[in-house]
Amino acid sequence: MSSTDAGGRRPRLATVGDNCIDVLRYADERVVRRLGGNAVNVAVQAARAGAEVEYFGAVGDDEDGRFTLSVLRGQGVGIAGAVVRPVPTSVTEIDVMPDGERILSREDFGACRGYVPSPSDLERIFRADHVHIGWLDDGGALRRALAEQGRSVSQDLSVNAHPRDLGVEGLTVAFGSLAGPSEPAEALARNWLVQGAAMAVVTRGPGGATVVDRDGVWHIPAEPVVPVDTTGAGDSFIAAFLLARLGGASPEQAARAGVRTARLTCLHEGGFPQDDALGRA
Repeated sequence: MSSTDAGGRRPRLATVGDNCIDVLRYADERVVRRLGGNAVNVAVQAARAGAEVEYFGAVGDDEDGRFTLSVLRGQGVGIAGAVVRPVPTSVTEIDVMPDGERILSREDFGACRGYVPSPSDLERIFRADHVHIGWLDDGGALRRALAEQGRSVSQDLSVNAHPRDLGVEGLTVAFGSLAGPSEPAEALARNWLVQGAAMAVVTRGPGGATVVDRDGVWHIPAEPVVPVDTTGAGDSFIAAFLLARLGGASPEQAARAGVRTARLTCLHEGGFPQDDALGRA
């Protein structure tokens, strides 16, 4: 991943939305807890690559919330925009199969549900070079506000389930996932362009990724890997893709940066490397 933009300075990235404690259950009966969530994983991966990153979201007033803020701080992510709410922190239960693939068995969005940035947080969000939105049940309000201001904004549409939160119009990059061959992924991406996205990127798991904009289509194969855990691989792809684009890379170059980083994420537990002492079993 590139850690500087075309002007030679660190890009400023804001991520908004979900955080969660991933409870990972492995085939060997181990159970570990890792910090995750689309917006958090993108934030951490971008910060690890040298970007200046702020996270905006809500955690619970509990041990998991304190754990979340501690890990983000330790990973170099700004947390001034993180708020503490008197409800439990979000939890996601994940079964990791022997081949490293994962199955989401339960999601409780907890403190993330109903979160919206404050007016002062919005001012800071608008100052970022790019804003990435994860799971956010605001009916598309932040996406529309950023688009109206002409800001660079992306969202992972695969992590939002409710139709009212799935708008595409105004997105600089619409991200999603659809495992399998390139043709259905390309059709999905083209549909997002018709709906108003400037660029669409569909990750296809071991099939790689498909990128579509008004100038072309690129099908990028995944890099070979024997995965330990695929949790967060798509989020890592997003972080690498965005930083590469902010650094002046072409869509193809950005996608290749994405698949390289996604491969590395498949080699460890959870969406990014975490100290075992923090990943309470």
